[in-house]
Amino acid sequence: MTRILIVGGGYAGFYTAWKLEKWLSAKEAEIVVVDPLSYLTYQPFLPEVVGGAVEPRHAVVDQRKHLKRSHVITAKVTRIDHAAKTAEITPEVGEPWTMTYDQIVVTAGSVSRTFPIPGVADEAFGLKTIEEAVAIRDRIVRNFELAANLPPGRERDRLLTFVVVGGGFAGIEVFGEMRSLASALLARYPQLTFEDTHFHLIEAMGRIMPEVSLPTSHWVLKNYAERGANVHLDTQLKSAAGGVIELSTGETFESDVIVWTAGVMASPMLRNTDLPTEERGRLRVKADLRVVTADGDVVPDAWGAGDVSAVPDLTGKGVGGFCVPNAQHAVRQGKLLAKNITASLRGEGVKDYYHESLGAVAGLGLYVGAFQSGKIAVKGFPAWVMHRGYHGLAIPTWERKIRVIANWVLNWILGRDMVQLLLREQPRVAFETFASRPKPPGEAPAPVAEAPKRAPRARKPKVEPELPGAKGVEGPVYANPAPEPEPAKK
Repeated sequence: MTRILIVGGGYAGFYTAWKLEKWLSAKEAEIVVVDPLSYLTYQPFLPEVVGGAVEPRHAVVDQRKHLKRSHVITAKVTRIDHAAKTAEITPEVGEPWTMTYDQIVVTAGSVSRTFPIPGVADEAFGLKTIEEAVAIRDRIVRNFELAANLPPGRERDRLLTFVVVGGGFAGIEVFGEMRSLASALLARYPQLTFEDTHFHLIEAMGRIMPEVSLPTSHWVLKNYAERGANVHLDTQLKSAAGGVIELSTGETFESDVIVWTAGVMASPMLRNTDLPTEERGRLRVKADLRVVTADGDVVPDAWGAGDVSAVPDLTGKGVGGFCVPNAQHAVRQGKLLAKNITASLRGEGVKDYYHESLGAVAGLGLYVGAFQSGKIAVKGFPAWVMHRGYHGLAIPTWERKIRVIANWVLNWILGRDMVQLLLREQPRVAFETFASRPKPPGEAPAPVAEAPKRAPRARKPKVEPELPGAKGVEGPVYANPAPEPEPAKK
């Protein structure tokens, strides 16, 4: 039986396995999915998780629940030797082992791309995982709780200053959701005012959102300005050490929440393989998603898709001639990849990946959005509805669609839930604080302190009452003495 090893369970890997289960019988192939996480994260929902509009567990898809016939392994692929068709599997607990395969599918995704800017690695949050989105949301809510108890000054300003680095779709969307969440929180803290909050978006280029037209991007800038947010164009972050933001323009301020969204790069796991990569570290693939060498020769039994691969964009609209790394391409490439693998195993022809995008849509916070398709632009509330409608239907499985849409309906009726659970990172603090512990062996028990003895109270001498007529005591003198009795008659 053919063993198909899928490295990575994100969009491309999940859809490849999901569709292979549909098109290949159990006797044709064994499907193995290896990923460090047991779930797929629907990343377009991460900004809404930050804003409290989507429940975190609803933005992820359980691999084992929906991949019925695949063998899901929660571990890392740390080495691939395609010449020998072996892969090293390293679990979080236990010893690594080697797995053989017949076909390999590399869909390991991407990670945040950063630069050696002081303080970024120590102070900033990324926006690639559900855990990062939840942490950003909890930090914002917690900062409002802390700032409400402080007088105006440097510390309160630091807690209420929020920074996003990167003006692409991810940065613009999370920036809008953070601003929307902060505005909602102000209604709960009368000690704070709108002017106390400060939002800064830092973009190195001269514009934001290159996927939309220039007029649409200008409308977004105007909308953010009306909502009290500052966008710094043609500006670079020079330092974030200690939470002190230093910009290339010379401006300096402090912030407690810094979110980095300035680009992604292919998963570094490719460095430990003998598969061919291109200049930016991505896997070299043809338009039909087969791995190729630098000379264009096909590498047998090797496939790639998603952010980890440099997939040619046959529409001619891609950056540098390749598909941009987003969920829209990864999902479609995963579906085509399953079809091509099935066709290859059955001796049929494979097809090239071609997708003509119908447009780009972004959510900019509650009830605000922007949509661009060619020369057609939709802004404001209608675009926000389009954004939610598209992603509500695009998230994999009907089970997740129902949960997300139901959550939106409940939020519309009851309002968004803005309780922070920051202490979830240290869930044993409350228990440990009051837990009794045994004394170390050999240590004498601490002496029990005796209560101090009270000094005896001085007792007053008992004085017996003196009766009238007693010796040395005269009887009482009445103002009207009683008359003496008359002598008795004989």
